[in-house]
Amino acid sequence: MAAIAAYRNLWRSARIAFQGDQPILEAAHNQIRLGFRQHADLKPSDPKFAEEIRHAEDVATILKQNVVQGKREGDTYKLRIHEHVERGDNDTVKVAGGKTVKVTPGKTCSN
Repeated sequence: MAAIAAYRNLWRSARIAFQGDQPILEAAHNQIRLGFRQHADLKPSDPKFAEEIRHAEDVATILKQNVVQGKREGDTYKLRIHEHVERGDNDTVKVAGGKTVKVTPGKTCSN
């Protein structure tokens, strides 16, 4: 049962991450199928079985929470950020080498 749940979770995560990009979604689904077929002979009692299931769950989490697709529109890119994408608060960016960095709103590296 764990393998089926992991397979479905991976499938859903790929669908969320690559929504609207049919060639990439199909490639992801093919890769998921291939990975599960390569390990089809593993028995649930095999220690490697749990390791492979955990790997599949980790990949599903990364796909869902950390993969953001961009679409080029002229000279810029539009990002498709969905509700599952992990969002940080940038506190780690403001701290460099143990020192706090002054962040001026509205300023960029070029001004």
